[in-house]
Amino acid sequence: MLAFLIPILILATGLVRVHATESPTCVPLVPAVMDNATVARLLGHWVYIMGASQYPPHMAEMKELKYATFTLFPGSHEDVFNVTEIMRLNETCVVRNSSKIHVFRHNSTLVHEEGQELSMAELIHSDKDLFILKHFKDNHVGLSLSARTPNVTKEQLEEFEAQLRCHGFKLEEAFVTSNKDACPAAGEERGEGSTATAEPRLG
Repeated sequence: MLAFLIPILILATGLVRVHATESPTCVPLVPAVMDNATVARLLGHWVYIMGASQYPPHMAEMKELKYATFTLFPGSHEDVFNVTEIMRLNETCVVRNSSKIHVFRHNSTLVHEEGQELSMAELIHSDKDLFILKHFKDNHVGLSLSARTPNVTKEQLEEFEAQLRCHGFKLEEAFVTSNKDACPAAGEERGEGSTATAEPRLG
């Protein structure tokens, strides 16, 4: 799923700044402790804020992604989530609800399953209202930041930007979603689990 798998990298309206003369303080990313409380905290609605990826197919999809949210629901097992994603790809809103996330507690790893495609990410310790992932795909690394709402604090954003730089990403390479491109809620979409064409934006 794009919202989970694909890191997105430039928060919309000037929130991402390039600090060309500053050397980031590279604090190691600490995996989250995957206990019952952490797993339960992941359930619910998340807004995809920003991310970065070295994996070429993900980078290509990011260029089309304007906005994305994802919701995690209890699955068939306590360590399996069902996923609903709503995203705007260019001018089209897409709803996907056929994928799952498997939780592997021993190594703080989440595996996203969509059809025959599997992607892996490590859950990073963070504020309870943030969802930070370090992605691994075919020896490529990515980082992504999601949150409970479209708004994150200046300090949270700067900390994530520093981690992007520490992992070799330039901030100008980052893709950022914009709340003005939000799609209708799932219940308002036309069709079930289908693609809905959004009204063209003016200007």
